[in-house]
Amino acid sequence: MKRSLAAVLVLTGLLSACTTTDDQPTAAPPSSAAPPSSAEPPPSAEPSLSSAPPPPADCVTTTLDGLNQAERVGQLLMIGVSVNAPSGAGDTLRRYHVGGTFLRGRSTHSAARLKSGIAALQKNAALPMLVAVDQEGGSVQTLKGPDFPRLPSAFRLGAGPAPALRDTTRGSARRLAAIGVNLNLAPVADTVPASIGEANPPIGAFHRQFGSDPARVSAAIRTVVPTSQEAGVLTTLKHFPGLGRVRVNTDVSTGATDNTATVNDPYLAPFKAGIEAGTAAVMISSARYPKIDTDALAAFSRPVITGLLRDKIGFDGLVISDDLGAARAVTGVVPAQRATRFVSAGGDMVLTIVPSDAAPMAAALIDKAESDPAFRARVDDAARHVLQAKQKAGLLRCG
Repeated sequence: MKRSLAAVLVLTGLLSACTTTDDQPTAAPPSSAAPPSSAEPPPSAEPSLSSAPPPPADCVTTTLDGLNQAERVGQLLMIGVSVNAPSGAGDTLRRYHVGGTFLRGRSTHSAARLKSGIAALQKNAALPMLVAVDQEGGSVQTLKGPDFPRLPSAFRLGAGPAPALRDTTRGSARRLAAIGVNLNLAPVADTVPASIGEANPPIGAFHRQFGSDPARVSAAIRTVVPTSQEAGVLTTLKHFPGLGRVRVNTDVSTGATDNTATVNDPYLAPFKAGIEAGTAAVMISSARYPKIDTDALAAFSRPVITGLLRDKIGFDGLVISDDLGAARAVTGVVPAQRATRFVSAGGDMVLTIVPSDAAPMAAALIDKAESDPAFRARVDDAARHVLQAKQKAGLLRCG
């Protein structure tokens, strides 16, 4: 802590005074000493620390402090709404204080029509919501109307020059930002080995990967993340810790397993590259990784989310689940437990494309927070991560 000159002078005087006691009086100066020419006024004392006003709270803390338990839990939910009729979920968004929406399906609507629908959707929220889409390119492109040109696949873009990837990313992000989308559930950071290729159902079969070499994928991720976020759309690296080696699609089947991945897997490099580039979010897969956690799916795994992603790699941003609503991989767990298990493992935002999941998920999160102080603190931490992402997107307004 820095002290002012006045405080230093006061402290110096006090130290000098402490060298004199009643038993050892200070000797009088010799008669030959010249008298002081003038008397300096004593320095004014600064106010004590206890009387100084506290520093202003940051906007995230101020916002979080203003939320009750139900509202904090609501921030942890991202609910799927129809991209062509988003206002149909308005009651659910209001009732459960939902923090984010995912525009599901495919749309050929104009930018003006989509912008109007998203604006109406935001009016249902007490706090502005994260509005997400899957706008990867290739086979996975939510918006395909006249104002949204078809995007090449990641595989094609990854094989081309970096300037082309940068220009494509920037143009797409600007179009999304212009209609009110602030979060893209992309880019795919999974690496699919050439030896597997299209035999990898969730990624390789659709050419969603930037390549078969993690170094090439890392280079693409380093381009995409800052380019998109500088254009106004936050990025989400997916599907941590990687879906490139599984032989089952978690959306439609159970049993997706990567028996190779470890905490030192070279295929983690693209995720690390995106985190270093400042990505706002990381999405967790619903596959199994036995060499990291022998017991749980990644979405419910503390060793994967907290141990690897948070502690070892050091990611401190928003952790989103892959779909925990309709995905076949999680059907063995009831919706309420899907939410509590994901958050307990270290996740922040529960994504479900099933709007009716909001009720049991919110109720379970509230009940557990009210009965378990450690979980309540985890909810607060997760809500803070959501609000920090919103601040990064320019959605929070304080003062």
